[in-house]
Amino acid sequence: MRTPVCDLLDIEFPIFAFSHCRDVVAAVTRAGGLGVLGAVAYSPEGLDVALGWLDDHVGDRPYGVDVIVPARYVGDDTGGLRSSQVESLLPAEHRAFVEDILHRYGVDPLPEERDGPGAVDRPMPFSRQSAHDLLEVVWAHPKVKLIANALGPAPDYLVEEAHRRGLLVAGLVGKPEHARRQRDAGVDLVIAQGSEAGGHTGEIGTMVLVPQIVDAVDPLPVLAAGGIADGRQVAAALALGASGVWCGSVWLTTDEAETHPVVKEKFLAATSADTVRSRSKTGKPARQLRSAWTDEWDRPDTPDPLGMPLQSALVAAAEGRIARSAASSEGARQLINYFVGQAVGQMNASKPAAQVVMEMVEGYIAAASKLADSLSG
Repeated sequence: MRTPVCDLLDIEFPIFAFSHCRDVVAAVTRAGGLGVLGAVAYSPEGLDVALGWLDDHVGDRPYGVDVIVPARYVGDDTGGLRSSQVESLLPAEHRAFVEDILHRYGVDPLPEERDGPGAVDRPMPFSRQSAHDLLEVVWAHPKVKLIANALGPAPDYLVEEAHRRGLLVAGLVGKPEHARRQRDAGVDLVIAQGSEAGGHTGEIGTMVLVPQIVDAVDPLPVLAAGGIADGRQVAAALALGASGVWCGSVWLTTDEAETHPVVKEKFLAATSADTVRSRSKTGKPARQLRSAWTDEWDRPDTPDPLGMPLQSALVAAAEGRIARSAASSEGARQLINYFVGQAVGQMNASKPAAQVVMEMVEGYIAAASKLADSLSG
């Protein structure tokens, strides 16, 4: 199962695990893959703590970090938004709509949702300044060997500094033209993410997208992403010309995952038809579990979601209220959801992340052997 990316990063298996949970990242890394920590939700201080913990729990193995620097972002033309500026940019109609959803579903306000007097005024998530602040933390942790970026070509400062420090840079793409822009920006790996994937995705399916990306950026190595949850799909990805796989959803139901218990229960019961691409969480199309929340935003009489990052700012407190109430409130239970891909239909049991890795390897060997038999037969 060894491919060129294994040699580039000194890993056993070309299985990359994107997760916001440090325990998943560590478990996959120790099992021979490459765990990649999603950093966008962290403050610089919190990221430093998380990476320090990973440094202590991955042994001598490398791991990666994922940041998001979108090509288009509300406020970038003025240097980026800070949290103190956002409230005035949220339309009253949208604020009223969110509050109406919570009221109709019986999600009560909670005292701890209010900001205290010491609230920190920070650059908004997804902005260039926010990414820059997080990267300053990343550079201080030498076991990080890969930086991944999504929603636009990798910025010059990211590529140049990463290469100066000996790190590889990966760019997530959903179209061949996006892949060529990433190549021209100087990335070392391209991640071809099909529409089946969870989170921000385009509209082209993985089976069609991967060979197009492989051809577009040859000889750069390509990772296949979207709808990959077992070894048969790993074998298919490599057969399409990919040098490895980038998986996110499959880790959300592992034992180590910090997925909300109600969301995890929903994932384990869901089929692949139970996801939807919606702008209701971030302002950009992102695949997630369909719920009352996505249905409410999809109604023809509701306001359109705001652009990134305003939609995230609009709904952040509401999502916090929903999450804290979901265990005891039926309305909150109907509303709660999370990013997940169509592979959710295969995620039917909770198991250790390392077991998922080994089952992928064993499934790949079985699938590859069957293909080899077809040739010899």
